[in-house]
Amino acid sequence: MLEVRNLKLYYKTLRGYVKAVDDVTFHVRDGELLGLAGESGCGKSTLGNGLVLLKPPMNFFGGEVLLDGEKLPIEDYERMREFRFKKVSIIPQYAMDAMNPTRKIGKYIEDVLDSKGISFESVKETLLERLKLVNLPERVLKMYPIELSGGMKQRMVMVISTLLNPSLLIADEVTSALDVSTQKAVCLMIRDFKELGIVKSIIFITHDISVLYQIADRIMIMYAGRIAEIGKTSQIVQNPVHPYTKMLLTSLPEVGVRYTERILSGIPGQPPQLLEPPKGCRFKERCPLRDKICDKEPPLVEIEEDHVAYCWKVKPNA
Repeated sequence: MLEVRNLKLYYKTLRGYVKAVDDVTFHVRDGELLGLAGESGCGKSTLGNGLVLLKPPMNFFGGEVLLDGEKLPIEDYERMREFRFKKVSIIPQYAMDAMNPTRKIGKYIEDVLDSKGISFESVKETLLERLKLVNLPERVLKMYPIELSGGMKQRMVMVISTLLNPSLLIADEVTSALDVSTQKAVCLMIRDFKELGIVKSIIFITHDISVLYQIADRIMIMYAGRIAEIGKTSQIVQNPVHPYTKMLLTSLPEVGVRYTERILSGIPGQPPQLLEPPKGCRFKERCPLRDKICDKEPPLVEIEEDHVAYCWKVKPNA
């Protein structure tokens, strides 16, 4: 459904270009929820935003993006207007601050629809159904964003982002500022959007793999602007092969395991500077398996069906 090939998205700074997404290739299947995880600064939010809202200081340096067989002109902000909301949409990372605070929510939605040449009345019935789906009363349309709680704002932005039933929905860190119970409700709602056919496929971006374990069909792990490992959720969580994925998982607490029984092991060191990323494997400076061969670009290794990693130290299953 979505094909991303050799995508490069760099940030322009006074010191040069930060290679936030550097030669990334992956796909999302029709009807799939792909989880995207990694440390802060790994490029996952840049990737998500670049597919919808690429604007300065982010720059397109190459690659190709196909959605339903049609090439998306992501490098051209204006040309992408015809695709946003209709074909591809995003729930932004700071969704609770996404709406215009000086406009009532109904008027804000009307402005968004006007920019697409769509009348408010033509989608009003769908809007009211969508509000009911996410447990919001119709009266919120006459309220200002400041009058809503954080969870209500999050759900309202979810409604707006999916109002035109896009093929692909990108959810960027939508649970990061919410309490645990609200996180669960938001995750279930996003999953329901896919199961009800409101959207075809979803990219769910988060740093919390435990969230993805509950809802994702596959998980893609990013590190320092590149992909480390991609596989089915069960493969990534139960049989990770890339050293980074393994260390990322062991740094998470386990339910029922007391801190006196097992001390969490973090990942030593810091991610590399992406102004001048190291040659070869970008994880090599922090990797316990580092060897001289890691100074060369790591190969794509197919571990088993639907499970791949970029690493010199992993071997395919016999």
